[in-house]
Amino acid sequence: MEGYFLRLYVHENPRCHGRPAWEWLLAHANEMGVRGGSAFRAMAGSGRGRLPHEDRFLESTGGQAAKAGFIAARRGRQRLFELAGRRNGRVFCAEMRAPLGVPSPEAANGTSAGGGMR
Repeated sequence: MEGYFLRLYVHENPRCHGRPAWEWLLAHANEMGVRGGSAFRAMAGSGRGRLPHEDRFLESTGGQAAKAGFIAARRGRQRLFELAGRRNGRVFCAEMRAPLGVPSPEAANGTSAGGGMR
């Protein structure tokens, strides 16, 4: 099955309805039926200014940055972009197409014709 891997980069502050932005994104995506979300806080990174940043990933101020990642089918992808657009505050999005599936035992033996996913 063809799907998408999406990353949404946000700052925790300002908060969304009293919650950190990453928490709000995960909760609302789950309510919309988009599963497979995870969130990670940034330790350090560099942004548009090419200068290293610690405890914030994007250039704007306002707390620690976080990355919310999702694996979704086409419909879930569209829902996530709509959800990110409803959030007050800056969101940077990145996406990659990805084959989705569960590795099969046949793939380890080289007998699977489907690329090891089913």
